[in-house]
Amino acid sequence: MAHPQKSLHKEKCCDFSKDLPDTIQKELEKQGGMEGLLARIPDASALHASSRLHQALADPIRLTVMYSLLSQPLCVCVIKGVVKIADSKLSYHLSILKEQDFISGEQQGNWIIYSITDLGRQALKCTERLEKETRGSVAL
Repeated sequence: MAHPQKSLHKEKCCDFSKDLPDTIQKELEKQGGMEGLLARIPDASALHASSRLHQALADPIRLTVMYSLLSQPLCVCVIKGVVKIADSKLSYHLSILKEQDFISGEQQGNWIIYSITDLGRQALKCTERLEKETRGSVAL
């Protein structure tokens, strides 16, 4: 897929040789100009995948499910008791977490037992680390 950002370069919002602050212009030239900048941006499919991953982690219900599964595998009825939402909404949230491989479900008789995956554990550690690092910082 093509970079969505490349269309910005074609539209040319300003004359890059005249309209930029000197420090920006010099650094941009060192990096290979607009082409060099665009080459360092992941392609659209990679950006989409990253966005989906972050969206999966951006919901408090899904984070609650993941934290619940840290201590032990759980069936849906227990997870439902934790998050206190309707079955259809819980199914939706579980499917998003499974799509991103943050949790897995294993059929055991009439039950589906959900567990957090290694990737899910890593994702929670990353979110905790980011939260600690940004706590107390000034919002932009």
